[in-house]
Amino acid sequence: MAPESRPATTGDPHSLARLEVHEGGVAVLTLDDPRRANAFTLDMCHHITAAVDRIEADSGVSSLVVTGAGSVFCAGADLSSLGTSREAGLRAIYDGFLRVARCSLPTVAAVNGAAVGAGMNLALAADVRLAARSARFDTRFLSLGIHPGGGHSWMLRRAVGHQTAAAMMLFGEVLDGVQADQRGLAHRCVPDDDLLENAIDLAAGAAQAPRELLIRATETLRTIDTAATHDEAVDRELITQLWSMDQGDFAERLAAMSRKISSKG
Repeated sequence: MAPESRPATTGDPHSLARLEVHEGGVAVLTLDDPRRANAFTLDMCHHITAAVDRIEADSGVSSLVVTGAGSVFCAGADLSSLGTSREAGLRAIYDGFLRVARCSLPTVAAVNGAAVGAGMNLALAADVRLAARSARFDTRFLSLGIHPGGGHSWMLRRAVGHQTAAAMMLFGEVLDGVQADQRGLAHRCVPDDDLLENAIDLAAGAAQAPRELLIRATETLRTIDTAATHDEAVDRELITQLWSMDQGDFAERLAAMSRKISSKG
């Protein structure tokens, strides 16, 4: 049974990015434009940005799950909505998935169907990807005669390495949920009907940590690979570890653990 939800943090029933907050501090953001197979339009990207702004401002939220309504995760960008805006329009489309990438809270993509082009960028933007068996990861840019954008090549190669990234981006290989799991593109592949429940259960684990500590640890994990050496990584982590030891949460939790150990002795 899926976790119960408390009232959604958005009051707009017509939003193209539907937001619900579940018990355990998990926000679920659902792309909801089935007529366009949940493709990115400028309106949808504005709605995504507004929704992520809301959850970051909600102290009761510890993590974000992103998924798609119906049987499609996201069919990519609807470039017909750009008009003559070109670069400005493309950057506005990028803002939809980049806002998820830049979310200060940890994120999970629950990929329930086709993730195509910019829709695959949305999946790649998340910290963790769970794939339904019916998921399909399809870069598709080159076959449409357009160069990848939005940092697609950087995110994909970072996720799976050069060889798999080349097979997908240059040679057009499409991975289903099981194959994505095998190649490391997805953390886990699960039956379609269990996907959202699994994603919410995973995301709920983030609430075990104090929220500000969670935010700082999320930032560390996303950027620590820029450390040139192990020693540099040690020095970087030390700064935030010392900060955490000065917080009241650490003292309280350490005291509680000590009392628990003493009671068992």
